[in-house]
Amino acid sequence: MDYQITGHTRLGGLLGSPVAHSISPMMHNDSFRALGLDCVYLCFDVGPERLGQVVQAFRSMNVYGFNLTMPDKEAVIPYLDELSLAAQLIGAVNTVKNENGKLTGHNTDGIGYMKAVKDAGFDVIGKEMTLLGAGGAASAIAVQAAIDGVSCLHLVSRRGRSWEKAKHLTDSINQKTACRADLTDLADTAALSALLERSALLTNATSVGMAPNTDATPIPDTSLFHTGLVVSDVIYNPRETRLLAEAREKGCPTFNGMYMLLYQGEAAFRIWTGQDMPVDLIKQKYFSHRD
Repeated sequence: MDYQITGHTRLGGLLGSPVAHSISPMMHNDSFRALGLDCVYLCFDVGPERLGQVVQAFRSMNVYGFNLTMPDKEAVIPYLDELSLAAQLIGAVNTVKNENGKLTGHNTDGIGYMKAVKDAGFDVIGKEMTLLGAGGAASAIAVQAAIDGVSCLHLVSRRGRSWEKAKHLTDSINQKTACRADLTDLADTAALSALLERSALLTNATSVGMAPNTDATPIPDTSLFHTGLVVSDVIYNPRETRLLAEAREKGCPTFNGMYMLLYQGEAAFRIWTGQDMPVDLIKQKYFSHRD
């Protein structure tokens, strides 16, 4: 359909630095056009030092909402009026909705991952899951998995700078959700083996194995894989990491993190508009060549 900027067109966008590489403007603007919504989505290169000013300007301009990427996901929280449960537990925001000047922060990263699990044809609800990592992606996935109904979540991390953060996340999940969470040292191979025997899904939410360091893997001992275990990696460059390749060779179903990006955007779109993103259109146009 024809599309024009009008006097009623509402603005939204992405804040972070850098942002020029993002495909979010294409995803959202094509979705607005497909549904006939008078909205536009732009990228704004904004670091934490100017974030407060920009958020206040967005509030005053009555934008419909905005996304945040690094390094603004945590820095934005003091400028918001309310946080969703997921954003509270994760301690980071990637989506803000503006309702008549009230800014509510959400985190759709975990929603995106859990939808990607379903899209790949797997069901982990009511089952046990092992999650590698303690960074932003791991926190978002852990919280959403707990909220959605994973029965037991095994967080696995190295003892180091992130260990206390992982411990705090585990405690928060146990206190605020019905999911039972625990924390294991990645170096404890025997404990990890026992966790994977009970788990339906293993997810790598670290950067280990990402290009250009494609020879690396967080699980070098391939004897830990069993055929009943689904193995996932949030990395999508390369499309098949060493972890996924070795798990597949052991008979494990596998999938990568490409559709996590699609579905976190879909969730943000629904928060802003109350409508479903035309996912099939966006998937075909921007993701089909990346599978």
